[in-house]
Amino acid sequence: MIRVVLDTNVLVASISHKSPFYWVWQSFLHGKYELCITTDILDEYAEIIERYFSVKDAEYALTQIMLQKNIVHTIRYFEWNIMEKDPDDNKFFDCAVAANADYIVSEDKHFNILKRISFPSVTAIKTLEFKRILETITEL
Repeated sequence: MIRVVLDTNVLVASISHKSPFYWVWQSFLHGKYELCITTDILDEYAEIIERYFSVKDAEYALTQIMLQKNIVHTIRYFEWNIMEKDPDDNKFFDCAVAANADYIVSEDKHFNILKRISFPSVTAIKTLEFKRILETITEL
């Protein structure tokens, strides 16, 4: 099973059943991939979901995440500080390294810097590329 770190923009875009990216959330709930998280990432998920939806929606989403068996709760023991243009994104990179994640899934162009970094090696992909990868592994 592949391990991914979902950037907040991907998670928030996927939790509504009206979203064209709802398959990301459903695939997670059906155990199609492992979601790597840290406490900092969960805090950001909650903050942004509350901003765009509601406190109740944030509580529901985080509860669903924590109830799943396919989460990899990760502790950041080292901060790489790779994401200079958006330091807030370092939490996703650090989580990916610590959890040995296969991908960071993001629509954020700041993650393009990862193509130029050889160590530690972390691959960032866009949401539709993630869909193609999941489809090759399992049927959605």
